[in-house]
Amino acid sequence: MARFKVNKKIVFSILGVISVAAVFLFYPINTDGTLILPDKKLAEGKKQFLDSKDSSVQKKPNIIILLADDLGKYDISLYGGKSTPTPQIDALAASGVTFTNGYVSAPICSPSRAGLLTGRYQERFGHEFQPGDRYPKNNLEYYGFKYLINTNNWNLNPKIEYPNEASIATQGLPQSEITFADLAKKEGYSTGIIGKWHLGHNKGFFPLDRGFDYHYGFYQAFSLFAPEDDNPDIINHHHKDFTDKMIWGNGRVGIGQIRRGNTIIDEKAYLTEKFAEEAETFIDKNKTKPFLLYVPFNAPHTPFQVRKKYYDRFPNEKDENKRVYFAMISALDDAVGRIREKVKKEGLEENTLIFFASDNGGADYTFATTNAPLKGGKFSHFEGGINVPFALSWKGKIKPNTVYKTPVISLDIFSTIAAAIHSKLPSDRVYDGVDLVSTVNNNKTAHQNLYWRSGDAKAIRSGDWKLIISGKTHEQWLYNLVNDKSESTDLASKNPEKVKELQIALQNWEKDLVKPLWPNLTYYEFDFGAQKYFVDL
Repeated sequence: MARFKVNKKIVFSILGVISVAAVFLFYPINTDGTLILPDKKLAEGKKQFLDSKDSSVQKKPNIIILLADDLGKYDISLYGGKSTPTPQIDALAASGVTFTNGYVSAPICSPSRAGLLTGRYQERFGHEFQPGDRYPKNNLEYYGFKYLINTNNWNLNPKIEYPNEASIATQGLPQSEITFADLAKKEGYSTGIIGKWHLGHNKGFFPLDRGFDYHYGFYQAFSLFAPEDDNPDIINHHHKDFTDKMIWGNGRVGIGQIRRGNTIIDEKAYLTEKFAEEAETFIDKNKTKPFLLYVPFNAPHTPFQVRKKYYDRFPNEKDENKRVYFAMISALDDAVGRIREKVKKEGLEENTLIFFASDNGGADYTFATTNAPLKGGKFSHFEGGINVPFALSWKGKIKPNTVYKTPVISLDIFSTIAAAIHSKLPSDRVYDGVDLVSTVNNNKTAHQNLYWRSGDAKAIRSGDWKLIISGKTHEQWLYNLVNDKSESTDLASKNPEKVKELQIALQNWEKDLVKPLWPNLTYYEFDFGAQKYFVDL
């Protein structure tokens, strides 16, 4: 009997431990139900501005913005890259101006696009991190993700109270912000977006809610370029990192589905080509009136998929990973050519301003690109993450084969559009861009300082100097980019006064920023040998 009692106590003890563990593991941690509300003052200012009448009678040019996704600067022949000939992108730049120091306002998709569409540093309105599709719901998910899944260089930040479903639904480009589509629509333009959105996927944040009359594409950060089936015309290449597995599993599910407006489309065509076709159709329907067309391609973002005819253009590349990547870029180049040819065919060249850029640098974690000779890649504030392909064409307004060497930034696209369509800007908010047409034609300096912030990872470029700060590792690097574009020689220890000067400039800029509107779940770790660089995503 005594023995039985001892065993019974052990059993109860074990059950007790299991119960406590179960309660701990399944205890909900997404208890923050704070809803993100628009800034009331800015929202009212936006309404008043958009409701005001336009008195301008000047001829209004068409606007086309072509945006690549994760395209490295030296992955195209425009900047001397040898891997992938891009004659169409090269020709677009040759017809106008090539920016040799074109930057984006963030090294990652959604914040970069938020700055692009608004002409404002996205940190001014809290769109500092990627919006969250979901967060850990309990300790089991959090610790399982942290310790049981190989997340490569992605790391979890310390556990916090995560947003619940209602709070997540309010994440996206703040509704108080004015997009370049809002601006153009106010001026009587037809507006369209064809491609990737990634600025909110709930009511109030859809493209059709943000100034666009027409939308074809998807809301998510990614989608499959074509259904993953046994189609012999499509080459599919998988990667080993955990994000790639998620992308293949969710590419055409939920917010990754293809939509025309609010209608889900069972699209079979290869997306890069389909986006070009949709752009041609939009131009054809709107060619007799002013239009703004934004084409954010998803190429060459993962998943790596390409039609065989593009793959066959690179028979000498033995690494299939690189071969598919190069082929995806080649397909993108063809699509750019189709859109430009449609403009030319309709006799719209002299009345159409065309931008080309990438949302950030190449994703070197795919091992298809290194961004060399630039350092780092997507996610980083080193040149490989933020120094991107950037060109502008407007026949008759910008002299062909112009090269502009001083820094410009994607925020300038908004300001250039405003100037081109003769739109005033509201006075209740700060704009950070310049009119690139005027700047280039008058050979003016666009910016003395450019800034970046992703949590406690920060950077500033001031003239030829650049300071990068990794707050988590308490490291900082100083470079002179004129002499060291590859950021290989850290000059911080030899120039403490310059470091202090740039630190103060960064701090002064940050005084006008707001706190991020939602938390970031992860940070990314770059390993530069003895140096560690962490950046919040």
